[in-house]
Amino acid sequence: MWFNNINVYQLHNNEALDSIALNDMLAGDAAKPLGSADASRYGWTPPAGRASNVYLHESQGHRLISMLKQERILPGSVVKEALEEKVEEIETREGRKVTRKEKTALKEQITEELLPRAFVKSTKIDAWWDIRRNRIIINSASRTRCEELLDLLRQTLGSLKVTPLSTQTLPVRAMTDWLGDASTRPANLALRDKATLKAKGDDGKIAANQVDLDSDEIQQLLESGRLATELAVTINDNVSAVLTENLTLKSLRYGDKLIEQADAQDDGDDRIARLESDFFLMANALADAIDSLTAMLGGISERTEAPPAEQGTRPDDSHPGEQVGGFEDEDPEYPRAILIAQQRENVTVTKLQRGLTIGYNRAQRLHEQLIRDGHIPNSYGQHGV
Repeated sequence: MWFNNINVYQLHNNEALDSIALNDMLAGDAAKPLGSADASRYGWTPPAGRASNVYLHESQGHRLISMLKQERILPGSVVKEALEEKVEEIETREGRKVTRKEKTALKEQITEELLPRAFVKSTKIDAWWDIRRNRIIINSASRTRCEELLDLLRQTLGSLKVTPLSTQTLPVRAMTDWLGDASTRPANLALRDKATLKAKGDDGKIAANQVDLDSDEIQQLLESGRLATELAVTINDNVSAVLTENLTLKSLRYGDKLIEQADAQDDGDDRIARLESDFFLMANALADAIDSLTAMLGGISERTEAPPAEQGTRPDDSHPGEQVGGFEDEDPEYPRAILIAQQRENVTVTKLQRGLTIGYNRAQRLHEQLIRDGHIPNSYGQHGV
């Protein structure tokens, strides 16, 4: 149990539930097989795999949970080909051009017909809940994937106020300083051999791999105004990673001493015991590394703290793309969901999911809200499929 890429989130005013109660709540939202009309579905799964029925592993304030994402893989080219054939058939038979609105409806119909025959892809995403530091750390470099897990956790718990970890000093500024001036580097930070440099206002990037980051070439690029958006570092001589401009840690590697300590654990070939011992060692090492990195960057910024209710829903409105929902009583996509309900017939969860490009569980909640508010009739059923 070793995380490869992590995004760190700070919890606000969320009391830690008893582990037994939380395990039962996770089991109540356990992953279920996809229905024939479902494009995707999310649910909790035992971190130790199918042989286990335990949904939560805990060790000294560190909790491990896992989400299973199931999605049907339906290539766009297949849908496009079927749509073109259907359009050609109608135009030949009726002697007229098919309108854009008709094509949209046909595309939805074809997608729903093909979904039951599509392959199902399953992806497991692990999350570590650090009770002492009130953080959730997700084993994924994708903010979208992280939001899917947090969305499911919000559904399971009933509410969840959380924001991405943010620091007083912007990572780009600190990384550029560390790269350009060795004297600014903290004592417990070492640069490795990889960096990505970007010019201000320019999408062009220069990726430097397996190079001496103190070389004249790198210094010349910095002097020309380029900024470091990614930097390979080692923290506390124990954890190595590529730090990004949004505080994601990618390509994590752990120190030899830590791996040796894990290998020396006597787990008696017990798979669950091995998972728990590895998780505990990893969590302690990563927790220290995150604390150290946060301190290097000036500590937690106000953007990470929960906002007053009268100041809106986002901790930092200047960075809306980095925020995760949870402060809003109404889903921000609800107005668009109403518009879809007004423009289309038989609005199902799947149609909302595709139309809004969101996860199944979130689409399901929007669908139920549309029913409650009278925007669609209840005859379609709560699950809308």
